[in-house]
Amino acid sequence: MTHGIVRHLQMLSAYQNMSLTKNQIKTLRGLCHSLKPVIMIGQKGLTSEVLDELEIAISHHELVKIKIAMDDRDARKEMIKNICEQSQSENVQVIGKTVSVYRKNTDKPVIELPK
Repeated sequence: MTHGIVRHLQMLSAYQNMSLTKNQIKTLRGLCHSLKPVIMIGQKGLTSEVLDELEIAISHHELVKIKIAMDDRDARKEMIKNICEQSQSENVQVIGKTVSVYRKNTDKPVIELPK
């Protein structure tokens, strides 16, 4: 197995075990207020380039704010679901066209969450 596949399997395992408590979500929402959107998803939607950028951002910051340029609410909800599934992250907050997602960095945690 290559290192990339092993890393992906480790992240997938961590994602499946990740379930945030209400207190942890409350803490993350508080941290979201000061963040600016790092990822912008435009008309082309969720491309492999966007997913690559998201992977870099979420690995480094753990908590990332994403701006989605899509007017249809149902399509936006579906895209948010796809973002969380494909990045193995958890949806923390959605306000309008902006979503905040979280995934713990198992190697170097950045955010200390309450138990």
